[in-house]
Amino acid sequence: MSRSLSMRSSMSMRSRRDLPPPQQTIEKLENMVAEGNYYEAQQMYKSTGARYIAAQKYLEALDILQSGALVQLKHGQVTCGGELAIMFVDTLVKAALPYNEETFDRIRKMYDAFPRISVPHFLGDDYDDDGQKLSEAISAAKVRSESCSSFLRAAIRWSAEVGASRNGSPELHVMLAEYIYSESPETDMTKVSSHFVRGNDPKKFASMLANFMGKCYPGEDDTAIARGVLMYLSQGNLKDANLLMDELKDQLKSADLEIPKTDLIQFIKYLLPTLERDAYPLFRTLRQKYKTSTDRDPVFEELLDEIAAKFYGIRSQSPLEGLFGDMFRI
Repeated sequence: MSRSLSMRSSMSMRSRRDLPPPQQTIEKLENMVAEGNYYEAQQMYKSTGARYIAAQKYLEALDILQSGALVQLKHGQVTCGGELAIMFVDTLVKAALPYNEETFDRIRKMYDAFPRISVPHFLGDDYDDDGQKLSEAISAAKVRSESCSSFLRAAIRWSAEVGASRNGSPELHVMLAEYIYSESPETDMTKVSSHFVRGNDPKKFASMLANFMGKCYPGEDDTAIARGVLMYLSQGNLKDANLLMDELKDQLKSADLEIPKTDLIQFIKYLLPTLERDAYPLFRTLRQKYKTSTDRDPVFEELLDEIAAKFYGIRSQSPLEGLFGDMFRI
């Protein structure tokens, strides 16, 4: 038994000695990518990174994986770059490294390297009659969006595990919300809003809502605003719920626009001051009076149940946790 352990220890030490200097590996693989050998370089990035990780040389592995992600993304290899970016996060987990400004900056650099290419909203002369090029553009956008989103979700989970915040890094949530909104060909406003409310930038959230109001279908604008406010409130965050409304109002005013005047928005305007005081009977009356408006989105009732629990300690007898839980899943 002792001989077996001795042999494994000896092999591990030899493996560490056999590893080349990371900068040498980085330069070699960058040249391979520059020459267009994307697949071969990718396999070497993954296998070399795994060898450094197995030898517990985590910092060197992180350097190689970050370099690989950046150079692959620079050459438009989104899937390859995304894989290496996720391996980078997996290595942070294995190394049990803390969330700090330096690590966030490294994640941010990889995030910034993901391509931003808007999917055209109309067919111009460059598109053939059957829309093949548009279809290809949408497919490519889906790949980009899913690759970057998977990377950021992994980073958020890691940041939550190492104590950045119970919900994960607020900065990473904002980055993910921005990317989903700007790059996904099929924008899921519920998902976008759920990440913004776990972030730390309600002003940026307001800017996104103002932008959305300029291109959404009729009736979607007040729903998106109400959803954002109710999501903040379901987290017990009255301050940012008010800030979102105030900031949105100011931004729309500067563009000679205004918040929609609908029953749903009127409900939100009454709800916010109600939650500032111990007024559960009034809260319940508002829910009953504006039920037709809040029934427009199935998730609103669940959010309002959670708001009642957060602000008044009133738990629903039979809470429907499915939609609410799905909204805030990373």
